[in-house]
Amino acid sequence: MSDFHHPFLPSATPATWLGMMGGGQLGRMFVHAAQKMGFKVAVLEPAADCPAGHASDHLLSAGYTDAAALNALADQCVAVTTEFENVPAQSLATLAERVFVAPSASCVSIAQDRIEEKRFFTECADRSGVLPAPYKVIYAESDLDEIPDHLLPGILKTVRMGYDGKGQVRVRSRDEARAAFAGMNGVACVLEKMLPLAYEISVLAARGANAQSVVYPIAENVHRDGILFTTTVPGPNVEAACAQRAQAAALEIISRLGYVGVLCIEFFVLKDGSLVVNEMAPRPHNSGHYTIDACVTSQFAQQVRAMARLPLGDVRQHSPAVMLNILGDIWFDGASEQIREPAWDKVLALPGANLHLYGKDDPRRGRKMGHVTFVAPTLTQAQESLLAACGILGIPA
Repeated sequence: MSDFHHPFLPSATPATWLGMMGGGQLGRMFVHAAQKMGFKVAVLEPAADCPAGHASDHLLSAGYTDAAALNALADQCVAVTTEFENVPAQSLATLAERVFVAPSASCVSIAQDRIEEKRFFTECADRSGVLPAPYKVIYAESDLDEIPDHLLPGILKTVRMGYDGKGQVRVRSRDEARAAFAGMNGVACVLEKMLPLAYEISVLAARGANAQSVVYPIAENVHRDGILFTTTVPGPNVEAACAQRAQAAALEIISRLGYVGVLCIEFFVLKDGSLVVNEMAPRPHNSGHYTIDACVTSQFAQQVRAMARLPLGDVRQHSPAVMLNILGDIWFDGASEQIREPAWDKVLALPGANLHLYGKDDPRRGRKMGHVTFVAPTLTQAQESLLAACGILGIPA
């Protein structure tokens, strides 16, 4: 492999290829950003019909552990990244024997395992000053008998493969924890204490191979049924001191990891103003989509820069922004199963509306189909457009 700090410059002839593990909407938006900068992108994804594949310059339709496909990706590309944390870390390690991989397999493997993630956050707390919620690891049914009283009520979460509220159950007692653990087929879990939450924020940071780090403005998030509903930046409830603590903690975490790429870290802000670190995503994140329309450098362009070992971009936000996630539910009228297209013309008539649809032709309830970001001279104006869009699309505001 070439020197760690040597940049991969875009080139027309021969083309400079970047690789993407994963074919979802995050990969699609990465492809758009990379192509804008003059790169070509090869996507490795099992599904032949996928959002990133539609936009890519080359789609390798194969499993993430397929040796021939991994070899083909390494042959074609100078660097490879991932669009979701559940790509097998071993596949990233295999690729790293031949090409530059960012983020590394070791970083991704920590984010794939809630136990390792919490241990890492705890280790970082000596410098970050922020701890995860109190928790207990549940490996077996016998561990449920030893749950301390102060952890209840809590949330039982599977150690692996949980996202968008999946693999999580709220429990009020040991009996409820036993039932939930059985319902998860006895896989390893973490029981987290439920805390008096005021609101949730996410911090988007990026780090280059040369250790340069940047951090975006704080995003305030609202979730519904475990899925992100809106992201507002600047966060209306976020005080300056809280923002500085969260950004400093994120920079400490990304540095301690030795990370390269875009990393999103989610925090809870408690009612007493204290900060708790929840989890991290080793990739661009749903809550960072506002950066496409409201920042000098989008999170996807930043990921391109980091993996190509180019200088990181300006994270300045030039407009207040509110992002609305678009789920497949709005293609249905109430309980009807009849699909109809939402009134995008009316949404696009709203001031500051930026529509992003992900190219998915199968709307399903709860499925992420796109997002709309509203930018405006003031946050109040952006929020007014958001409320109007909710009315048009039949989304309870």
